[in-house]
Amino acid sequence: MKLSQMQRAFTRMVADLIQYAYESGYELTFGDAYRDPRVHGVVGEKKSYSSANSNHKLRLAIDLNLWVDGVYVTTSEHKARGNLHEYWSSIGGAERIPEDANHFSIEYRGRR
Repeated sequence: MKLSQMQRAFTRMVADLIQYAYESGYELTFGDAYRDPRVHGVVGEKKSYSSANSNHKLRLAIDLNLWVDGVYVTTSEHKARGNLHEYWSSIGGAERIPEDANHFSIEYRGRR
């Protein structure tokens, strides 16, 4: 699949994830999505806090800030609410990066 096709599929998946999150009792704000190469470096180059090979640079990753009852949470397994990462995986998303609970991406060339 071409990169542009993957980007469009990813965008639709994020929309579905957002809908699922709200139906499960979460509220969201956006964190990082696209990381501009003028600031963060092109793929393979590290110019900031961003990984040199971040899928954010390819528009294939997003960080979502999760809120439950007005409280910011750093895990998608909050109480009895739906597990966002399990849902994300079920619709084709990459497995969760353990140290980054608010990160959602799809795999591209071995990166997530």
